[in-house]
Amino acid sequence: MTWFMVGVVVVAAGLLRWRRPAWYWLTFGVVLATVRVLVRYASVMDACGLTVPPSRWRLALARVANRPVPESRVPRILRLRPTRTGLVLRLKLRPGQDAFDVSAATDRLRHSFGMYGVTSREVRSGVVEVRMTGYDVLKQVQMPARTEARPMRVPVALREDGSVHYRDYRAVPHGLTLGATESGKSVYQRNLVAGLAPMDVALVGIDCKHGVELFPLARRFSALADNPDTALELLEALVSHMEEMYQLIRAEQRISVAVPDAEIAADIWDLPDDIRPVPVVVLVDEVAELALFASREEEKRRDRIITALVRLAQLGRAAGIYLEICGQRFGSELGKGITMLRAQLTGRTAHRVNDETSANMAFGDISPDAVLAAIQIPAETRGIAIAGDSTGGWHRIRTPHTSLRQAVNTCNKYADRTPDVPALAAYRPAVAALSSARLPLSKTAPATA
Repeated sequence: MTWFMVGVVVVAAGLLRWRRPAWYWLTFGVVLATVRVLVRYASVMDACGLTVPPSRWRLALARVANRPVPESRVPRILRLRPTRTGLVLRLKLRPGQDAFDVSAATDRLRHSFGMYGVTSREVRSGVVEVRMTGYDVLKQVQMPARTEARPMRVPVALREDGSVHYRDYRAVPHGLTLGATESGKSVYQRNLVAGLAPMDVALVGIDCKHGVELFPLARRFSALADNPDTALELLEALVSHMEEMYQLIRAEQRISVAVPDAEIAADIWDLPDDIRPVPVVVLVDEVAELALFASREEEKRRDRIITALVRLAQLGRAAGIYLEICGQRFGSELGKGITMLRAQLTGRTAHRVNDETSANMAFGDISPDAVLAAIQIPAETRGIAIAGDSTGGWHRIRTPHTSLRQAVNTCNKYADRTPDVPALAAYRPAVAALSSARLPLSKTAPATA
């Protein structure tokens, strides 16, 4: 009977590992991996070249005591913490070691410890955090039930190390999303809109594909444009709104000798809650449609559009205006002013691209490794992307699949939170005229996948 029970447990573990890797990790995998790491730790560190020779005083002490020569020392384990997707190992480096040494050995550590993936980052001087994943967390993305809730901070994807990837507009005001057709840009945008819908924020959309992507979500948008002419008027209205916000900040800066420096207003977030204007997130779908032209009149319109976007990117942060620009390509072939606009877009996200040049448009000035990772995304894995910023750091992420129906239900659920921005009132979508058969106001919005 004992061997029968052991066989049942082994078969159950095998089935879980095959069909439900997350359940297998939480039931069997985390214990086995912890034991494996602790038992193999010293030998693996030595094999990966992450040891240092004994210090001189230890050698001298061994000589005086007539003892064997002490062994090389490995980084000290400060903490070993299991997570829902893997293990987090915090190491204290020995004198002479560098965080780059651990980063360069992550692939060897992955094989030696039998984990699916290993990444490392420097927490502070002399302390490195090694994150190990026990299974492919990007194969079937499952966002954690609880995420850190902050204003203007949206959980949009899952990273390959199991942590949540946030789109934080307070830290990274403007972003650029690139990707070929059927690469996952639309799903990424839906997750972004669904995450912003419950927040006190005005959503402004520019969708020159006749509105097929953003107009189904119109109940939560304060302004929408579906052609370049309307987009120009909307962007110039946003520039006027930005100037009004600066006048408000100037009037409420409270600069006097009696006011502490910390209370002097420099952007809308320093203003009191009762007079603080609502922040605005501008989503531009397929930016190339705004930059292309076929006649002299269209060229003039294009120059005014790009000028307005550049002004919003350069000056909009303090006024609470944030840009989220999407497209298949975003290079200098789109005309003058494009590279100036791209330089202001700090957050970069690249889905699968068809050529290396497109990846260079996103990460060429950030990280060559991110460029290589972007062009290696397979076509059958939609939603996988490379996310980076101006610091040079980058991560492989994947957005959970959210259907258009789910995004519409979420926007309908929070339609009452759509703020009225006086400067954009002329571009407010006529949601009352939308067919209720096409956009039903669902009582209960289904959870995203």
